[in-house]
Amino acid sequence: MADSLRDSLDRALEGAFTRRIPQSAQAQMKYLVKQLKGTKAVAQALGVSQRTVERYVAGKFKRPRHDLRERMEREVRQRWQPQIRAKAKKKAASTDGLVVNTRARFGFTAAPGTTDDARIRDITQALPPRWADRLFEARDAGATERQLQNIAAEGLAEMYFRNNNTRAHGLGVEFTDVEHIQIDL
Repeated sequence: MADSLRDSLDRALEGAFTRRIPQSAQAQMKYLVKQLKGTKAVAQALGVSQRTVERYVAGKFKRPRHDLRERMEREVRQRWQPQIRAKAKKKAASTDGLVVNTRARFGFTAAPGTTDDARIRDITQALPPRWADRLFEARDAGATERQLQNIAAEGLAEMYFRNNNTRAHGLGVEFTDVEHIQIDL
């Protein structure tokens, strides 16, 4: 699987940021120390020694290894602008909804005599706020990638395949072999 639905939801929320995350290793470490309230907590979160964190904060170390740079950036992104992130999530879950753009294999369970062969489809579909709310709540509750995909499949089944439940009643949709998925708010 190329993309993760969880990562796509995070990227969609990051699109609401009003400022860039800190760019230098020193600025990122300072931000993490402030957020986690100490160098020891940052060291544990990043899997490095407390002394290493102190050296980055002091500016003695400037260029982290590639894997450490990725961990630092991920930790900063997770904590960056929490109020902006919460506002974007609330807006998507209450008024705007979200747009799912995916390339995946869809199969069906339907009435006898109809085709249920799975095939790759490119779909871009707006989902109403209730689906955004379900996806974000499941993500925040620690749902697995498969559980998130099942929620997205239900939303796509209702809005795309059953045309907002105005046709094809009882059509079940299976969402597998995800090649690409992107969520936009």
